[in-house]
Amino acid sequence: MLAITPHGDADHGTRPLLIVHGLFGSARNWGVIARNLAKHRPVLTVDLRNHGASAWKDGHTYPDMAEDLAQVIDAHGGTADVLGHSMGGKAAMWLALTQPDMVARLIVADIAPVAYTHTQMKYLQAMKSLDLDALTSRSDADRALRPEIPELAIRAFLLQSLDIPERRWRLNLDALEADMAAIMDFPETANTYDGPTLFLAGGASDYIQPDHRPAMKALFPTHRLVRIPGANHWLHAEKPRDFEAAVTVWLDATDGQAA
Repeated sequence: MLAITPHGDADHGTRPLLIVHGLFGSARNWGVIARNLAKHRPVLTVDLRNHGASAWKDGHTYPDMAEDLAQVIDAHGGTADVLGHSMGGKAAMWLALTQPDMVARLIVADIAPVAYTHTQMKYLQAMKSLDLDALTSRSDADRALRPEIPELAIRAFLLQSLDIPERRWRLNLDALEADMAAIMDFPETANTYDGPTLFLAGGASDYIQPDHRPAMKALFPTHRLVRIPGANHWLHAEKPRDFEAAVTVWLDATDGQAA
């Protein structure tokens, strides 16, 4: 079972909103948003396998991650609304496509059901090259990563997964490296998910392109696409209140449509 953090009143029989983070992230990245959304409904955040406090395992494919999410949902009533960002969005999409009865409504944040040609290996290799034994503080780690990762926001995000006292990453970097090609890809399927689906895209992000729309329409025929102006790929971190508002408005509007 994945590490789970509940937010709000976990009223038995009330369908939760399950939030799934992206690559190199964790449930803690979603703490404030989860607490705000939990004012209106029970919310669960999880650490995916090989991330945060969850177990390290060899496989890190979308079928692997979707099955982990299915176990969480099964333990919390058998159905959930699911919100996933980036890699977590792909895992959520695969769960909806393969076990649709478990997903009442689907929200996908800034990712499409397609293969991407870019890679996150630059960041992974920078983390692996860090001399953990030489670190005495997070600022030491920040300085060491700066030559390879000049962007302050990205360094700050990655360093949330560094355990300084234990001299270890809370990320299974070897497993993520081994399955990076699968993470960038998306499995082929003839399945469709007909439930209410919202794609939330960053207005300044290039992760959802016009040529991705046919795949989105084929797999999620009822979907709606909404863009958050001025936001990049980490739209929930850059525009958190706009993100929360978009999610809340859509959930309220589709409440009667959910399975």
